[in-house]
Amino acid sequence: MKKTIISTLLGSTLALSSGAAFAKDDIKIAVLMYGMKAEFVQLMQQAAYDHPLVKSGEVKITMYDGRYDALVQNNQAETAIRTNHDAIIINPMDFDANIDVVDMANDAGIPVIVTNARLNTDQMTAEVVSDDVEGGYLEAKFIMEQIGCKGNVVILEGPKGGSGEIQRGQGNEKAIAECPEGAVKVLERKTANWSRAEGMTLMENWLMKHQGKISGVIGQNDEMALGAIEAIEGTGDSVDNYVIAGIDGVTDALHAVKSDKMTSILQDANGQMQGSIDVALRHIIGEQYKPTSKVWQQYADQLNWNNGLSKRYDIPWTVVNQQNVDKLLEVRK
Repeated sequence: MKKTIISTLLGSTLALSSGAAFAKDDIKIAVLMYGMKAEFVQLMQQAAYDHPLVKSGEVKITMYDGRYDALVQNNQAETAIRTNHDAIIINPMDFDANIDVVDMANDAGIPVIVTNARLNTDQMTAEVVSDDVEGGYLEAKFIMEQIGCKGNVVILEGPKGGSGEIQRGQGNEKAIAECPEGAVKVLERKTANWSRAEGMTLMENWLMKHQGKISGVIGQNDEMALGAIEAIEGTGDSVDNYVIAGIDGVTDALHAVKSDKMTSILQDANGQMQGSIDVALRHIIGEQYKPTSKVWQQYADQLNWNNGLSKRYDIPWTVVNQQNVDKLLEVRK
């Protein structure tokens, strides 16, 4: 049946390239998000619905909330396959446990695109991600430069076992290792599960335990870094006494950058999701499909469409600073 669907779509590819309409339910893509609470994931969700062919009704998106449980995501993949979706896009919760989604999709002959986070396999159709090692390096490098490569830092980690925690941690360590040996000490590192509330609680405990000794706070995402800021301000201390960095470029973090409270390494939710949809459509429809999202023009000098056949697409990071933060905030309005 899948071959019949693809064959039919190949015969009507001009419907996409010319903008002519075709039946709403011709193409169905399942999007498996690890959870829907965080703003960054919500930005990805909105980006999916804003894709030109989704907005026009020519492509239907089914959005699944994985509820921060790898097993739930695996079960949702089974549902997507059983209900004849033409492709699966997964933002995986777990680096290893969600490999099952790739295996199931491959067995069913369905393209599977991994986005945002990574999986410990190369058997997916493609990945549309940002290099988390680089992201972790950029945020930690900023802190190392600001503290002059001397002092003590704490690291708020992502959920254990997720690719973000693993690879951003590798980037953090790489930046710290560029300082003279022993010049920078990591006083604490513990997961706050991407949560602002958990980040605040951890930071409150560390502030009490290491009074006056913490120079820098590395948050492997913005939410945890923002929680650390709340903890610092809650004690009556000033964030001016700390160098704080996070990753994602969520709206509150952009405002915090504007207020000189932290820096953020913006991860492009729109680029990752809309790029994933374009790659999925290329593998559903065939070589006649031309990408319709703007991501390929936005990063034309860094991102090569390659006829939709690359195994991995890296969406570039943007370091948020005083020069670009207003423009980035304007986009969120």
